[in-house]
Amino acid sequence: MANDAVKDIFVIGGGINGCGIARDAAGRGYSVVLAEMTDFASGTSSASTKLIHGGLRYLEHYEFRLVREALMEREVLWAMAPHVIWPMRFVLPFHKGGIRPAWLIRLGLFLYDHIGGRKLLPATRTLDMRRDPSGKPLKKLFDKAFEYSDGWVDDARLVVLNARDAADRGADIRVGTRVVSARRENAHWDVETEDMASGERDVIKARMLVNASGPWVDKVLAGAFGQNDVHNVRLVQGSHIVVRRKFSDPRAYFFQNPDGRIIFAIPYQDDFTLIGTTDRDYEGDPREARISDEEIDYLCRSASEYFLEPVTRDDIVWTYSGVRPLFDDGASKAQEATRDYVLKVDGNAQKAPLLNVFGGKLTTYRRLAESALEKIGEAIGEKGRKWTAGSRLPGGDFGTGEFDKEVARLSQLYPFLASTHARRLVRLYGTRATRLLGGAKTIEDLGRHFGSDLYEIEVRWLMAEEWARHADDVLWRRTKRGLHLTPAEAEALEDYMTKALQSPN
Repeated sequence: MANDAVKDIFVIGGGINGCGIARDAAGRGYSVVLAEMTDFASGTSSASTKLIHGGLRYLEHYEFRLVREALMEREVLWAMAPHVIWPMRFVLPFHKGGIRPAWLIRLGLFLYDHIGGRKLLPATRTLDMRRDPSGKPLKKLFDKAFEYSDGWVDDARLVVLNARDAADRGADIRVGTRVVSARRENAHWDVETEDMASGERDVIKARMLVNASGPWVDKVLAGAFGQNDVHNVRLVQGSHIVVRRKFSDPRAYFFQNPDGRIIFAIPYQDDFTLIGTTDRDYEGDPREARISDEEIDYLCRSASEYFLEPVTRDDIVWTYSGVRPLFDDGASKAQEATRDYVLKVDGNAQKAPLLNVFGGKLTTYRRLAESALEKIGEAIGEKGRKWTAGSRLPGGDFGTGEFDKEVARLSQLYPFLASTHARRLVRLYGTRATRLLGGAKTIEDLGRHFGSDLYEIEVRWLMAEEWARHADDVLWRRTKRGLHLTPAEAEALEDYMTKALQSPN
């Protein structure tokens, strides 16, 4: 079936860049269609280290523009989404004879504190590791550490909230939709899509096409566009392990390994510690990326060098691995490749323009979207003005220091909720948690219990409001309840969702 109405923009890819661009464009008045083949953040955007950060280590590679832009974005994003983004302090232990001298670290942290317009985040300070509580979980290797500020983010939720807001502003969001082909027809594109569930095909006309397919950007150019021998991105695999909680301190650790690589150990989902990441070049289908035995051993061994309590394979409750589509700048090592983004336009208003998005990172996604909209405006005409810097994502309409107040409000409205349950709902949905719970008066009103604190009312909300179609969408990208449900409970959830999709009433 074909729709004769010509849309302004067709976006390929439901990761952070694609959803960010769709949201910005819809908010400026462009008509937008976005197609995501599987699920939001099912690739790179849910496989990050979950940081909103300036990229302290990027200073070593002279990425000053990128670092400054990222530092400036930390507080902007925190204000946009204080439910899924919040500040975190990082402890960087130092010992003499390390690979980076103290003066170099101090210089880097001085720049970190002063080039990004920091207003709310606390400044760097020096710790005495013999007295500070952060030294207790560690081996007695360090006398001193530097503590600095960055931010933490629920990456997959950041993506879906951008998609939700784009849809609320008029964008046509299509999940489980594959782009079969795209061909220029005079001054517009004919984009053929396929619904992956029904097999139904559609042709959408658009004045401009945005290829934001992340690690598949070259594959889309080769497949849908028929461009052969394209090589724009360098695929770098990053892997993480999640283990039972190794320390109770709310701060995270940033360790500098003797081989020049770094790893983080970060408090995760209250009961766990997230350890990562590795960096290595990757070839093959990004969807098949899995952590290797070698990477598991490396992360366990590296963490065990620092923590009093060793990290072993038996501690691991979950692993995840993703492929970052870094712009191929010819760097010799994977960890040296640029994390900056590159936007390239092919064509013009008379020749149906195509915008290809290469690289990027979570922290700078909003600025990337603004840059993309500048190029879109130049190609097909401007609409609206920049607006996202002072905006709020769905559920984020409360102050950066008011999270606990919002939890207290929800608990007062729904006193039957356990405190941990109320806190989790505000972390995921912010002020929209009240819309999710509706008129519920008792725990029984939440419907079927699937395990942990996951109930039918939340699953129904995620299906209706956030495009969830499978158990994995709910358990690993929307809620992380997969860390708590048994395989049998996850299977029961999948069965429930399948039946609900077949008979939505």
